[in-house]
Amino acid sequence: MAPHVLVLGGTTEARRLAAALTALPGVRVTTSLAGRVARPGAVPGDVRVGGFGGAAGLAAWLREHAVDALVDATHPFAEAITANAARAAAGTGVPAVVLRRPGWRPGPGDDWHTVPSLDAAAEVLPRLGRRVLLTTGRLGLAAFAGLTDLHFVVRSVDPPGPPLPPDTEVVLARGPFTLADERALLRAHRIDVLVTKDSGGEATAAKLTAARERALPVVVVRRPPLPPGLTALSDVAAVLDRLGLGGAGHPAP
Repeated sequence: MAPHVLVLGGTTEARRLAAALTALPGVRVTTSLAGRVARPGAVPGDVRVGGFGGAAGLAAWLREHAVDALVDATHPFAEAITANAARAAAGTGVPAVVLRRPGWRPGPGDDWHTVPSLDAAAEVLPRLGRRVLLTTGRLGLAAFAGLTDLHFVVRSVDPPGPPLPPDTEVVLARGPFTLADERALLRAHRIDVLVTKDSGGEATAAKLTAARERALPVVVVRRPPLPPGLTALSDVAAVLDRLGLGGAGHPAP
């Protein structure tokens, strides 16, 4: 029977992994999307949309669909999904691995303020600037709702829901963003502080360069730690090797 790999997706890395898996003879891949983005990009292979119902629901799906390997390629801040994946894999004995792009690192000239959470980011903002570019996504913005003296520009793929800070502009846009895009955005909105999660990758990294050029402070929210038992790999080739699919014979995981 062909090995069946379940990819928890929604990222560029997940699409690349699905493409690599579907290109292998005798490998079946299913990508699961949470359904939080209205128009997700095309994904090779089979696709399912929606939650599993927690760790127990995911474990049941793994058993029902005879999954041989599980790859969590969700966003580095999809903490609940990753925790459920770890529990489901441990409960079923299905091998699991995490595919995560490397995080960002500050360079010369960067003025980074690293914090553990969105709540902590909100605490430090008032002493750093008055016009804030929030690029943390549309979820979790309630952390900033009490900052009534600051002006926020919120950039997200889909419209954010309440509660929002009272003085908020919403910019709907999907990356990748060029350096010219980010320079223009910072200039047009007179941004004096940037808030971002350490998502890593190139698609949204240009904002960090644009902020450095303008000597702007950047509040960076650290990634949550991985649950015990999960290992993070940084590229598709490493995941294929870990699953035993990187060699010429492509043995089942």
